Amino acid sequence: MRIGYNPHKDKEDSKSDSYSHQVIIPVYIPDHKGYFKDSFAILKLCLTSLFKTSHKKTFITIVNNGSCKEVTDYLNELFLNEQIHEVVTTTNIGKLNAVLKGIIGHNFSLVTIADSDVMFLNGWQKSTYTIFENFPKAGAVCPTPSSRSLRTYTANIYWDMFFSKKILFSNVINQKGLKMFAESVGNPEFYNKIQLQKFLTIVNKNQKAVIGAGHFATTYRGDIFESVKMKYSNYKLGGNSENQILDIPVIKKGFWRLSTTENYAYHMGNTLEDWMHAESDKIVTQEVIDSVILKGKLSNSKALYFIKNRLFAKFILNKKVMRYFIIWKGLSKVEAKEYLV
Repeated sequence: MRIGYNPHKDKEDSKSDSYSHQVIIPVYIPDHKGYFKDSFAILKLCLTSLFKTSHKKTFITIVNNGSCKEVTDYLNELFLNEQIHEVVTTTNIGKLNAVLKGIIGHNFSLVTIADSDVMFLNGWQKSTYTIFENFPKAGAVCPTPSSRSLRTYTANIYWDMFFSKKILFSNVINQKGLKMFAESVGNPEFYNKIQLQKFLTIVNKNQKAVIGAGHFATTYRGDIFESVKMKYSNYKLGGNSENQILDIPVIKKGFWRLSTTENYAYHMGNTLEDWMHAESDKIVTQEVIDSVILKGKLSNSKALYFIKNRLFAKFILNKKVMRYFIIWKGLSKVEAKEYLV
């Protein structure tokens, strides 16, 4: 028997007014051995950097994806202390399934999905917002540029801007950042000599962005996830899960995947190193609340998606064709041959 009237019935959720930007971080640290021996310490550096560099309208969601008791207790304590806004606790259901749990039930203008080994640097939100504001077709923005991202789900950019002089090669601003990322993934040779010197950019209103975006820390327009049909991934990690959930929905809506030209985040990996504490100490607490006005309209044309990202993609992303394209956009023949590996 129900007695009385539920005081929350028919009341609207005011959360969307208080917060404009959600950050989702899935956490899987089952123990403190082998691969995971330093993961807890790295997680603490990750979250400390996020707390310092995020403005007050940032809603932080942590998906505890089957972590051990010590990590679980730590995350729950952060929630009780109101340092994070939501902890979703599951068994180990896989990274992308954990991300989906973090997205469901919310409606934010922007959603950042990041790994638990990311160190956020001062200015990551502001620089990301600047890209969204200056490029109305930006649908995903990574705060760390990559010279190797120019052929990953980027065909729609080349279709839209094929004859434009706004696409050109620019000098890499922070070679150290690229080298540190290469080290963090265990492959110091990830970028070759010319990739460390130049990356393909697009310019608008005197603002440059690097073409393409990675996955380890990327901010998406929230409305991109409104019609994601994939509700479950069979992969715990890898496979086609990231493509289906994080990449394709962006280009299906007609949006671009871009990155900042400067480095605003570090990928730490799973091994604790001295530089991490040194860089963490440089981070200062964010005071200003940054805001962003999203422009651009969602495109639901299946025909245009097929033409741009299936037919045209087979042409423009082909290495032989792309080699001529990047020569046209500023590389020498020698550089172009080395650039596409």
